Amino acid sequence: MNTIEALELDIKLQENLIKKFKPQKPISKTLQNQLIFCGTGDSFVAALLTEVFSNFNVRAYDPLELINNKNILQNKRIFLVSISGSTRSNIRLARTANYTVAVTTNPNSELSISCKKTIILDYPSSGVFTSGSIGFLASVLTCISLVTKFSIKGTSKLFLNAQKISKKVRLTGRIFVLGNMHTFPISMYFVAKLYEVLGSSAQYERIEQFSHMGLFSARKGDTVFIFDGNSRYNTKLKKNLKKAGLNVVHLVPNTRKKIEQICYYAFVSQLIPLFHAKRMNQKQCFFVNA
Repeated sequence: MNTIEALELDIKLQENLIKKFKPQKPISKTLQNQLIFCGTGDSFVAALLTEVFSNFNVRAYDPLELINNKNILQNKRIFLVSISGSTRSNIRLARTANYTVAVTTNPNSELSISCKKTIILDYPSSGVFTSGSIGFLASVLTCISLVTKFSIKGTSKLFLNAQKISKKVRLTGRIFVLGNMHTFPISMYFVAKLYEVLGSSAQYERIEQFSHMGLFSARKGDTVFIFDGNSRYNTKLKKNLKKAGLNVVHLVPNTRKKIEQICYYAFVSQLIPLFHAKRMNQKQCFFVNA
């Protein structure tokens, strides 16, 4: 099985993961201000989403920032998110902090051994090392369940809608991905998938900041994704960007629940690069050959 086939299988397995997901017991609001979540790559996105869904009661940090600024660690409990449990900066941090919890698939990993406690991520997969998808969603749902209760309904409908729209999307020029408070972390994740699967030139920004930064480097034909619902602001922004010759893709999930919106945007972030790779008859993810 090549890595594009493995990615497609892992993406499809996510429906069943959500339906069978068993949440953690939420930590009390009074204790949440003592919590820090951190990770690298996709796991850092999971940490940022946890921060948002806690209403910023918990904080998200890059592990290297904590290693270099140990004063932040005082009286804090550190949750280290890592699928493999082998990220060196996480392991260094685990050996530095007093109270640490590993969130990983591997209970025998160096990270797990270095932490006081481990939360095991259990999910099915293709068994092939490929661009992260189901592992990312498992870590996101697990971490968010530690700070708030949630339920997810209509998973199949969410996934089918994501498939339908993703097949229609065409990527042109340089790619900009814009998000709001809840979807900005997912915009980071989408860019990571564009890097890993396609080797595309892409960047992420907050919706408002794009008009004051990224827009100044945009050229006609570039693609701008908007990860946000319908609003007067977004309607005007989309109209002006199209008028300037940009390819605008405004993706709006058919649900009001934030957690379901995150699942939808995670699906399209995986499916758009996958379908583009398949149209190009690409057999391996870019990062594998690179």
